[in-house]
Amino acid sequence: MKKTIIIIFIFTLQILSANTNSKTILFLGDSLTEGLGVTKEQAYPNLVKNLFKTKLNKNINVINGGVSGSTTSDGLSRLQWYLKRKPDIVFIALGANDGLRGLNLIQSEKNLEEIINHALKSNAKVLLAGMLIPPNYGMKYSQDFENMYKNLQKKYNLMFMPFLLKGVAGEQSLNQADGIHPNIKGHEIMAKEVFEFLKEEL
Repeated sequence: MKKTIIIIFIFTLQILSANTNSKTILFLGDSLTEGLGVTKEQAYPNLVKNLFKTKLNKNINVINGGVSGSTTSDGLSRLQWYLKRKPDIVFIALGANDGLRGLNLIQSEKNLEEIINHALKSNAKVLLAGMLIPPNYGMKYSQDFENMYKNLQKKYNLMFMPFLLKGVAGEQSLNQADGIHPNIKGHEIMAKEVFEFLKEEL
């Protein structure tokens, strides 16, 4: 009887230890992160979680902080609410809507910088995902938009994923009818890219 109790006690401790050691990733983004047009389970943040389990046998917690239509300003306004959950990593995937709407990039960069600073002050590791936009507002605007991410990466020495939609953007078979939002297959490719990017950090 005593032996059985000891075994159960040890097993319980192992479970508690595993839960305690599980890292939490906050994915702060827009509709690309939320998974517009697919389910939460099919969106890349949840697929990244699954890959950590199947590929590395690691349990991680994921906070999907993606909200459709979000700009960098919107992401900044809700960041503190997410930080209350004390994520170990903040994966920033914002800015696409700023660029597509032609917003002031100086302000967009300031917003991203505030997000980075708040996340760092919370003792989270910050990883930055960049975006690319078509030259709807001219080549200079598109180049300035791309450089916005590079400037922040250099200033804060962040882990940097240059293009969140690498391998997916422009591929009709990987996107929904709008040509902007990835379909299920597109999210699977995004998840693999993000997983490769994140796996050394956990």
